[in-house]
Amino acid sequence: MSLFGDPRVMPWLLGEKEGYELVQAAYERGIQTFDTANVYSSGGSERILGNAIKKLNLPRGEIVIMTKLGLPMPPLGDPDALEKCKTPEKFGLINQHGTSRKVRPYLSYSPSPSDPQYPKHIFDAVKGSLERLQVDYIDVLHCHRFDAGTPIEETMHALHDVVKAGWVRYLAMSSCWAYQFHAMQNYALAHGLTPFISMQNHYNLLYREEEREMLPTLRLFGVGSTPWSPLAKGLLARPVDAEAGSLRSKTDPGLLMYKNDATPVIISRLEEIAKRRGISMAQVSLAWLMSREGVTAPIIGPSSIAKLEDLLAMPVVPPSAYLSELESRWRKEQRASVAESAPYPRIGSIPDRDKKK
Repeated sequence: MSLFGDPRVMPWLLGEKEGYELVQAAYERGIQTFDTANVYSSGGSERILGNAIKKLNLPRGEIVIMTKLGLPMPPLGDPDALEKCKTPEKFGLINQHGTSRKVRPYLSYSPSPSDPQYPKHIFDAVKGSLERLQVDYIDVLHCHRFDAGTPIEETMHALHDVVKAGWVRYLAMSSCWAYQFHAMQNYALAHGLTPFISMQNHYNLLYREEEREMLPTLRLFGVGSTPWSPLAKGLLARPVDAEAGSLRSKTDPGLLMYKNDATPVIISRLEEIAKRRGISMAQVSLAWLMSREGVTAPIIGPSSIAKLEDLLAMPVVPPSAYLSELESRWRKEQRASVAESAPYPRIGSIPDRDKKK
């Protein structure tokens, strides 16, 4: 659940009261894992989740808190926030993003958190998340994006240090290419460091590029997939002609990634199947995703308790017939053009050491 935050940042975000009610409803219905990130509303999402957990007095041992670090965090309400995230070095945010240690990666000793040479950005990011969430440790910490400006060795050693310090239980990755994940995971395993246990990747009926390289790579390492945007920012939960009327469709620039000829065709087919089966489009979409090999659990972001209940009513065993129909439509409409539909943003630039001379 990552829809909590300040409407000044994104108009469809849920505030403190709505966030509390949704966390309560989710926990009462058996959901025990909550996902957020430090960059969401510049820490606002973590604060709302932390306040809800504390107010509800949820047993810490029964819930799993997942958060992320790595992206720039402009001040809340900054009108230039989007531009600052794209070019942080131009706005004094050069040391407030990425996954760098900011010291030599090959120290002759392992620095403690009080050591001035401790990995400053990762340390500061984790410390900030712990304070906002009001907890002593994070269950799963994700790198929000691959940091091309920092050596992999440096990143993996720094992440291992926060695990050893007791602030983080497990590590995970989010939104990178398969070769990048392979390199990071392989380095950790080869050097006795804490490896990634999961990948929070972009995967849904409208974006299936992960099937080419990422999902096979995850199977190779025995790592689970927890896809974000399983409903493609709501597109897979409503008919094509209903899209224009939603607040998010009018204000979310991220929806542009799904603008192509195949999208309305697939959504229309999805609507037909949902009507025939007597279930919602969101349920069909989620059932399809849960049927994919390697998918552990999608990251859902319902904006209301009613939508949460609809998703929880998804058929446990989806009929293979309608899944086959969606498969055939995908192969016909979108396989050729998907590679260009949603390129991942990069952090930094390719290090000089990796450039061919």
